[in-house]
Formats: sequence, structure tokens, C-alpha cells
Amino acid sequence: MQNYISATQAWLKTVIIEYSICPFAKREQERGSIHFNVNQDTEIEACLLDLILECDRLDNEAAIETTLIIYANAFADFDDYLDFLELAESLLIEQGYEGIYQLASFHPDYCFDGAKLDDPGNYTNRSPYPMLHLLRESSIEQAVAAFPHPESIPTRNLALTKELGLSRMRSLLAACYNFDK
Repeated sequence: MQNYISATQAWLKTVIIEYSICPFAKREQERGSIHFNVNQDTEIEACLLDLILECDRLDNEAAIETTLIIYANAFADFDDYLDFLELAESLLIEQGYEGIYQLASFHPDYCFDGAKLDDPGNYTNRSPYPMLHLLRESSIEQAVAAFPHPESIPTRNLALTKELGLSRMRSLLAACYNFDK
């Protein structure tokens, strides 16, 4: 399980933080307030239950700002992952977490609607493994309020990944598996 966490931490550090894909991630990484949960289930119901358990963890552990749920054995197919994401978002609403927690989605084969598979812009949401990022909405609101022009972040990220190019983005993601180096 540590290999999954190490690769995810490498991705967080060398892609997300290094290139400011998420300008808010560095602070939480430095504070040690990111919880990494490796889920080894293959059944959708078990993965959904784990999501709610992670919401409970955030409810009860204020020192944890955000959680990355890494799916080690499920959702390798991007379309299956998108189906799961839809269920997960609905479950958060059903469980009364709307407005409290928000999901961000990451997958090794992430492809934005209408984008080509080889568009470097997809790498803003490509990760070593399928995962859900569970975020506190109140923290998002605070961070966005303190950040000049937060609406420009996605446009800036797409321009950056296109500037870096497909080859560079592929190699950055591939290097995350070499975390021992």
C-alpha cells in the first residue's frame, strides 16, 4: 500500500505543486494535513462506504484538511470511473454532505469532455491511480477568496500543460512511479 501512497505523493509534489496546478496544495502538503487512503476494494458499494468513512474522518479530525482516496484495484477503465464518480457525488448529497465536502476527480486516463485523448490539458487531472480528492468546501471558499482571480486557474493550467507538451506531461506522470530515486 505504501507504493500507492509514495507514487501519489511524488505526483502531488512533482506535478501538482511544482507546476502550481493547484496553488493551494503546497500549504497542505507542508502542514502534513493531507490524508492518503488506499482503497483495495473492487466492489462499488465497498468503495462508496469507504468514501463516507472518509467523510466521517474529516468530520472528526480537524487536523486533516483533505483526503486523497486512491483506488488500487478498481476503476481502471475511465468510463467506469466516471460512473463511480457520479454515484459518489450523489451519495454525498444523500448523506447530507452537500455544501460540506466536494469531490475532485483524478485518473490515469482522464480526458475532459470534448478533448482528444492526447491533449496535454488532460494531465491537469491525470494521476498515477484512479482517485477521489475529498475537500472541505469551507476551506475551498477561504482559499479562493484569498487568491487573486481564482477563475483563471483552469485556463492557466491548460495553457501550461500545452506549453510543456504531451511528451513532458507523460514523462512527469511516469516518473511518479520511480519514487525511490
